[in-house]
Amino acid sequence: MGEKTGWDCREAFLTLGTAQFERLVGFYQGLLQQVAHPYLPDRYAEFALPGMKLALFRPQVEHQSEFDQPSSGGMSLCLEVVDLEGAIAHLTTLGYPPPGPIISASHGREVYAYDPDGNRLILHQTHSPIP
Repeated sequence: MGEKTGWDCREAFLTLGTAQFERLVGFYQGLLQQVAHPYLPDRYAEFALPGMKLALFRPQVEHQSEFDQPSSGGMSLCLEVVDLEGAIAHLTTLGYPPPGPIISASHGREVYAYDPDGNRLILHQTHSPIP
């Protein structure tokens, strides 16, 4: 098990390719309440999140059709929040209210929402520890 292989991952990103680049950058700047850094207009934007980075990019024209799918499939950006109702209100203010109700799950409460390109967001609030 201790043998070194060619695999030495140092960092992981979640990337979203979009033709509507500036619209998605604006959405995530509003949602995450931070300015993208680094930011290359109309090409690349990055957001630092706890434990990961979210990167947005504009695919090259010849690859655009790969990124024009109507839904996220199995991919979801999961964001743990302190106040689920407050997060829902924030998304609603941005113009993207969750389409369904809050769901009770074994790990707490969650709601599904979607960014302007239809990428799934799962906002979840863990159960409060019992004192």
